[in-house]
Amino acid sequence: MNLIQSYKNWRRYNQTVRALNRLNSRELKDLGINRADIPSVARAAL
Repeated sequence: MNLIQSYKNWRRYNQTVRALNRLNSRELKDLGINRADIPSVARAAL
């Protein structure tokens, strides 16, 4: 993986984490996500 692709993946990961962290607990539950699972869900989204 080259440097540019790594940077794009890092940005996408961080955007996903920020978006999920903005959701309240009920919204996360509706999506089937626990707050503790956000980092792994964001990694899987790459």
